[in-house]
Amino acid sequence: MRKFWVAGALGCALAATNVGAAYAAFPILKKKGEPTEKKEVGVRIVKHDDQRRIDVMMDGQLFTSYRWPTTLMKPVLFPLVSDDGTTVTRGFPLEPRDGERVDHPHHAGMWFNYGNVNGFDFWNNSNAIPETQRPKMGTIRPGRVTRTKNGPTSGEIVADSEWIAGDGGKLFDQTATYVFWEKKGERGIDLTVTLRATEDVTFNDDKEGLLGIRVARWLESPEEKGGMFTDASGRPTQVAAVDNSLATGVYQTSDGVKGPAVWGTRGRWCLLTGHTDGKTETIAIVDHPGNPGYPTYWHARGYGLFAANPLGVSIFDTKQPAFKFSLARGKSATFRYRVVIFSHGASAGELNDEADAFAATK
Repeated sequence: MRKFWVAGALGCALAATNVGAAYAAFPILKKKGEPTEKKEVGVRIVKHDDQRRIDVMMDGQLFTSYRWPTTLMKPVLFPLVSDDGTTVTRGFPLEPRDGERVDHPHHAGMWFNYGNVNGFDFWNNSNAIPETQRPKMGTIRPGRVTRTKNGPTSGEIVADSEWIAGDGGKLFDQTATYVFWEKKGERGIDLTVTLRATEDVTFNDDKEGLLGIRVARWLESPEEKGGMFTDASGRPTQVAAVDNSLATGVYQTSDGVKGPAVWGTRGRWCLLTGHTDGKTETIAIVDHPGNPGYPTYWHARGYGLFAANPLGVSIFDTKQPAFKFSLARGKSATFRYRVVIFSHGASAGELNDEADAFAATK
């Protein structure tokens, strides 16, 4: 009956007026080739200050959010989502998912900090730290977001922060510039962090640093057995042994090192490739030759921590002297990284091209 009613009604409309008016009268009927809706294109930055969050939208879909929740001791990017809609970061502790590990509550999305600056630990700080240990910790306190920019293929967020030691003193003023970009099958982040010392500071040789990402369960290593992991201050964290049937992640560096052997080696890039729901995804970190300590060491763990640490040396290679990177009051240092998410298994050739292109940027 509905078919005859629509046909009859359309016939009446056509008899009474022209075809254009008929389509206006029945908006559910579309002209041939006419799109049902206009697709949003480009990179758009959307502020939600009341939720302490700024979303980065790519072609109308969420790529990531710059977040500064009160439950964390630093600003982070969370989550990270590939071009084909796959989330490559762990949900815990911000948005826990079933079956995830719940160790290391300070591993949230993507972040930038360090484990030992003038004896204060900025890396391991979280709301899980006992009150008695808080004087030894450091907090990166978010400040103003000074710039946001939309664009057809890239967008930008510039945000200020302060590094506050456990005794209340300020060690750094920080300015972080995030450039979010996209091209076919890829999404990327070019991060530039400038630290201006507000007193004499030293980054003591430590494994906990500098740019970190905690990846999704399926990007963990199938060889990971768990165990007890201890930070530089002797605080232990138990990583449970779990069913690794879903873990498919494999690390590879620019020097050709693969799998668990990547930890503590150096390279100008490192990738991590895995599979989920019939899709293959790669997340990669590219170092910049202008960075202190280039090429970086890789603090890459099978349980899902993927980090670039150029400021720890003897902690990774006991044959090397300790690297104590220092800045006098008023001096500054700049660190630059490119993070790329590919919606396929990226090759060494692709990463070499990314590294060459990134090295050429100023």
